[in-house]
Amino acid sequence: MMKLSNLQEKLENSKQYLPAEDTFFLADNIEGESGNLALDIGCGSGYLTNILKNSFNLVIGTDISYYTLRQQNYKVDNVICCNSADALRINFDFIICNLPYLATDEITDVATDGGKDGLELPLVIIASALDHLSNDGKFIFVTSSLSDYMGLIDFVKSKKFTAKIISKKKLFFEELILVKVERLSS
Repeated sequence: MMKLSNLQEKLENSKQYLPAEDTFFLADNIEGESGNLALDIGCGSGYLTNILKNSFNLVIGTDISYYTLRQQNYKVDNVICCNSADALRINFDFIICNLPYLATDEITDVATDGGKDGLELPLVIIASALDHLSNDGKFIFVTSSLSDYMGLIDFVKSKKFTAKIISKKKLFFEELILVKVERLSS
């Protein structure tokens, strides 16, 4: 896995990820969600974070790139520059993430490149999200048929959570996959 210090060096080359097909796919599938606390990991432009603030009492967006947070196209009040949710000490009712899922030999853009098999960065992000999910909470993330999405699902299940594909969207060159994660019922 890439060390965080190496990852920070890559941030200087990263550009703000503007809303695209995967962003809109996630947006369409979070309408109707509501609650007390929501988290948008890798909030980037702030597009999804702004959608959540209409139906949650408190919404926090995190992004590893300070530059991205300063240049947000859709300004968000509650943003924290950190890796995933690692700087937070609270649990959330609802967490979303448009993962950097592209399978790449080298991570040159942390907004899109997931590393080997599209797993390297997503596994770190998912582990952080699971640590911050409330008992009755939901975590929804976007991945792609171009990555090892079943590896992500297996990882979630190995951590004693449920993970199921709730929606797919066929594009010309890939299929977007939306996965919902919840705690196992006791």
